[in-house]
Amino acid sequence: MPNDLPEPQAVCNPITRSAIFIVATLTPGDDHADTVRSLCPDIAALVRAVGTRVPTGNLSCVCGFGSAAWDTLFGTPRPAALHPFREFGDGKRRAIGTPGDILLHIRADHMDLCFELAALLMQRLAGAVTVVDEVHGFRYFDLRDMVGFVDGTENPRGREAFDFAVIGAQDPGFAGGSYVIVQKYLHDMVAWDTLPVEAQERIIGRKKLSDVELDEAVKPSSSHSSLTTIEKDGQEVKILRHNMAFGRPGAGEFGTYFIGYANSPEPTEQMLENMFVGRPPGNYDRLLDYSRAVTGGLFFVPSEPLLEALADRKPAAVG
Repeated sequence: MPNDLPEPQAVCNPITRSAIFIVATLTPGDDHADTVRSLCPDIAALVRAVGTRVPTGNLSCVCGFGSAAWDTLFGTPRPAALHPFREFGDGKRRAIGTPGDILLHIRADHMDLCFELAALLMQRLAGAVTVVDEVHGFRYFDLRDMVGFVDGTENPRGREAFDFAVIGAQDPGFAGGSYVIVQKYLHDMVAWDTLPVEAQERIIGRKKLSDVELDEAVKPSSSHSSLTTIEKDGQEVKILRHNMAFGRPGAGEFGTYFIGYANSPEPTEQMLENMFVGRPPGNYDRLLDYSRAVTGGLFFVPSEPLLEALADRKPAAVG
């Protein structure tokens, strides 16, 4: 990490075996806002308290705030690119925005660590927030998603991951922070499993077993890998994905929790537009014939020093 940037939260940590994603809305009232602000400097201590019990468990927690919540809790200044989640598409193929003021992304190699930390965080936030979505995710075999393909192959690594995922000089007042977009996808596995493997590979753009990308001569322009490849000024722009599988087989629920970190919402939003609208319009991601997004949210993740400082930052009084 560059020495001149504040320490980020655990955005660039390696993918773990387990995760809990919690999205909550704020309860109106100054007392409840104070409760949320008071937690900000204590999150790191709670992670240490739980994680010390299993030092090799790689426990971490990333905390982010939605656009409206930032105004309510902290006022100005605000992150330059923070805004409400942008919806794309229409009809059955739509990237929808759903309520969400706070995101907690809890990760570890053991679910008991995630569970214990989530319980402690919810105790601290009791009454101040309402949980509107909670997903317990798991790593599926060799980093595969629920439809059977390896997920996150093109993730940036090392310094490249930091450069793509963490804000630098483009917004100096919020350097060390990140933007994160989350979506919960549900898959029609009955329909998906009726497809021949070759058809699935053309939809994804990769070989199912080997994860090798299909040759450009045979890979459709509507493939998932084609539409989620973004270039700007001739250079590929990447995001850092930490997706997890989830589900309840007894209820027929099979899903993927998408979570993508970047130093701007723009590349992830461009990917979503390509997927749901098409590039060009109409040439949409055929994976969406078998998968639908049921949640969507955009959050700003402060750097560690800023997260601690937010305890004392309140919006200016009106009038």
